[in-house]
Amino acid sequence: MSIKLNDKLVIGISSRALFDLDESHQIFEKEGLEAYLRYQVSHETDILQPGVAFSLVKKLLNLKNPNSGENLVEVILLSRNSADTGLRIFNSITEHQLGITRAAFSNGRSPYRYVSAFKTQLFLSAHSEDVQQALHANCAAATLLPSPAKTSSNHELKIAFDGDAVLFSDEAERIFQEKGLDAFKKAEVESAKKPLQDGPFKGFLSALHQIQQMFTPENCPIRTALVTARDAPAHERVINTLRAWNIRIDEALFLGGLSKGDFLKAFEADIFFDDQDGHCHSANEHVATGHVPHGVKN
Repeated sequence: MSIKLNDKLVIGISSRALFDLDESHQIFEKEGLEAYLRYQVSHETDILQPGVAFSLVKKLLNLKNPNSGENLVEVILLSRNSADTGLRIFNSITEHQLGITRAAFSNGRSPYRYVSAFKTQLFLSAHSEDVQQALHANCAAATLLPSPAKTSSNHELKIAFDGDAVLFSDEAERIFQEKGLDAFKKAEVESAKKPLQDGPFKGFLSALHQIQQMFTPENCPIRTALVTARDAPAHERVINTLRAWNIRIDEALFLGGLSKGDFLKAFEADIFFDDQDGHCHSANEHVATGHVPHGVKN
């Protein structure tokens, strides 16, 4: 009987998002593929240090079904490495005691082709082209901004999302970009009772919500937040949209254009997803950040 992953949240992660591969990537950029291959094979017993998404992945892998004790999340390595160079990656996975057993090594080509085959619900990569292709394949995906690995002493998994063009479509953002703030607010007030259309991360938020439903509120290991530049009166449509989706969001920050970085630091986000470069760079000073190349701003 074949094994299926239908009962799990499936996350795809690139090797450069999981581990610090800056040194070997510089060799690839400066000296080419053959030098990179020789370097990785000669260093395959040298354990890689954590990368920007390492702490996030560790928390995801620690999520257990409260009734059965089974893992709720499957993390799959989707890598441009070859099987030869990937051996160092798996040696590091074993040494760090990460429960990652499945992988696709595409040997220089984009691994996004395997996103659908693995039923992946989120793909995180340092390679922007792979992320764009995964989004086109209807998988939530983000390009992780370079930053030192960040660790958290908090055992809760905290994930924060921007609203427009991330959780929601960019329909409202288009009005803002084309006609300005006053037109945007007028349109949102007039459409306050009309739910926004789905954005690329709606399915991922829904999957997190389903896991949250397995726990009592006081014992839930996941906490989510909406961190948006919207303010009143444009907040009402967002609230009504989440109600229509029947999705719980734990915290909602309507910042009215304030910089998001300090608020994400206060929330202690393990990762934040936004479609706009400016917000991403503000956030990345404090928390791991994924740029979502979707919507009118991209």
